[in-house]
Amino acid sequence: MILGLLADTHGDAAITAGAVSCLREAGAEAFIHCGDIGTPEVLDELAGLRLWIVWGNSDWPAEALVTRAAELGFEFPTEVPMRVQLDDRIIAVFHGHETQFTQLIDYTPLGEALRAEYGECDYIIHGHTHIASDVRLGPLRLINPGALGATRRPTAATLDLATMQLPMTTTNVWSVVF
Repeated sequence: MILGLLADTHGDAAITAGAVSCLREAGAEAFIHCGDIGTPEVLDELAGLRLWIVWGNSDWPAEALVTRAAELGFEFPTEVPMRVQLDDRIIAVFHGHETQFTQLIDYTPLGEALRAEYGECDYIIHGHTHIASDVRLGPLRLINPGALGATRRPTAATLDLATMQLPMTTTNVWSVVF
């Protein structure tokens, strides 16, 4: 299965629509949005997708987002990280601003202990920094698809759960929107 990864749309519904189109063209069958959605219009662009979403630091508890998410049938996790299991892969999803996430990536005994808790996870997906990345932190693979809104170079990604390949898509997102 190919998973479409989005983050930090910051209310830009047009670029979200372009990214979803590009990710679908690339074969994405399911999607994860790592937070900072921004507006109900972005949620409208995600309607009908097989989708998991976490709240970003600029989302919660925006009443308009909560209301529209409920109307569209989206469920948001009450705890972080959100855990998703697809095709025998376990994925933990953060936005990236959470204390637990910042401790997880810290090179301290606390960080090492937290990383051990996520040993069963194949991926940790996050947003927040607006910087696309794919890094290893010990046994963990941390993936950030970058940002779609509030950035000069919007990025999204597809993750092939069978091959573990992660091509970032920047040019396609950009050209669809502009």
